[in-house]
Amino acid sequence: MLEFVKAETINLLNHPELKERWLQDRIAEDPTMLGLGDVILKDRERTQPRAGRLDLLLQDADADRRYEVEIQLGKTDEAHIIRTLEYWDIERNRYPQYDHCAVLIAEDITSRFLNVIGLFNGAIPLIAIQVKAVKFAEQVILVFTTVLDEMSRGLVDEDEVKEIVDRAYWEKRGSKVTVAMVDELLELIRSFAPGFELKYNRFYIGLAKDGQPDNFAIFRARKTAVNCEIRLKQSDEIQSELDNAGLDVMDYDKKWGRYRLRLTKGDISGNRELIMKLLKMSCESNRT
Repeated sequence: MLEFVKAETINLLNHPELKERWLQDRIAEDPTMLGLGDVILKDRERTQPRAGRLDLLLQDADADRRYEVEIQLGKTDEAHIIRTLEYWDIERNRYPQYDHCAVLIAEDITSRFLNVIGLFNGAIPLIAIQVKAVKFAEQVILVFTTVLDEMSRGLVDEDEVKEIVDRAYWEKRGSKVTVAMVDELLELIRSFAPGFELKYNRFYIGLAKDGQPDNFAIFRARKTAVNCEIRLKQSDEIQSELDNAGLDVMDYDKKWGRYRLRLTKGDISGNRELIMKLLKMSCESNRT
């Protein structure tokens, strides 16, 4: 039986030993503790032209994406926000071949500054993470909580005039077999959300209900497979289920927040319950 114990929250700002350098060292040892996915340390205390030093530069292990991380003990303030954005801007201009995201870490991100940061989110890719140090016996535990995530952006052409095509276009670009597989996926969706239909666009096959686009999932028919992209927040649980199912899982699309599956003939019927579960989760989560 689990025993309840009361832990002590440590104020790192006023602690005699556990200072900002200590926190930076712990994150540098294992950057994945921030919850940004499989990221590795690229650099630390990185010199910025006429602008000080960037605490940590992290890079996605499997993608051209970098995170400019700034750490502050205690409450965040205006200077911290400005410095975080300034370093992000310098790095993205120096290395435009990467996709850059600013990350602000502080012990206390107040509601006032959360509102200020929120004004930038959408125009600037920005993540705010609150850190708590908890002492239990002679051990210290770090807890990182994302209080402001990078705004999920819709597909560009969801807000622009779409170039509408038809089923024949996709049967030629893919094949009649793979477009029929998209029909199977649509039937799974209709089993828990009646009224959806396919909408054929030049770059993907989307979803619509009552004539309005609702692309919680999109499909791309290829010659021998269908790329199914499901909008869901990345999680170890979902990844584990996909791995156990033996499906062909492509890299998670962090920019758009989508799991990407390459489905071949037989995958849909063989993994019907799992695929339907993910589609249903996506449909419901995008309505909250």
